[in-house]
Amino acid sequence: MKKILCTGEALIDMICTDKGKPLSEGDNFLKKPGGAPTNVAAAIAALGGKVELAAKIGADPFGKHLIDVMDSFGVSTRWMLQDENYFTTFAFVSLMENGERDFYFNRGADGQLSRDEVDAINLDEFSIIHFGSATGFLPGPLQVTYQSLLQKSLQKEIFISFDPNYRNLLFQQDKQSFIDQSWSFLDRCHFFKVSDEEAMMLTGSGTLTDAVNELVLRR
Repeated sequence: MKKILCTGEALIDMICTDKGKPLSEGDNFLKKPGGAPTNVAAAIAALGGKVELAAKIGADPFGKHLIDVMDSFGVSTRWMLQDENYFTTFAFVSLMENGERDFYFNRGADGQLSRDEVDAINLDEFSIIHFGSATGFLPGPLQVTYQSLLQKSLQKEIFISFDPNYRNLLFQQDKQSFIDQSWSFLDRCHFFKVSDEEAMMLTGSGTLTDAVNELVLRR
């Protein structure tokens, strides 16, 4: 059986455990491994699938923690590359009393995954490639790598899975860029998963029914 390749960010979620406090007032934080494609890879391995994760992390204790956790799930970590020049990416999150999140993203190594590094992966070993990283659409080497890997996957006729994984706090100043880049994947992938919010935003629809119809028509 061929394997699944997940690519994108691997990061540390620092979750404030002081209920209802903004990050500026929080004192206690819980360290959790995260990153959308990282979570998908762990779930695939937990279900018995063969999966590898291509991601850039820092050469620091947090990067080591991410590798150790993924190894414990049975995910191949040979393409979890440690960068001496960038720290492991962090996302700080606190849940407020009104249900909103206080969020701060401290980007480091995840955005440095380069095209040359991913080009070294033998795609003939994989039957599915999953793209599921909102940070893949932020400016930087990972953005170029994402588009390049998409084109190579299409050329090799590999099954492509896509999850936009929109985060407003990352794209609130340039939402259109996220929409445009998402459609380059939506128009080419074989499978996609979108939330209600994402469906309406990506199609510009006023109702979920209209959004679903638009997504169906575009297929």
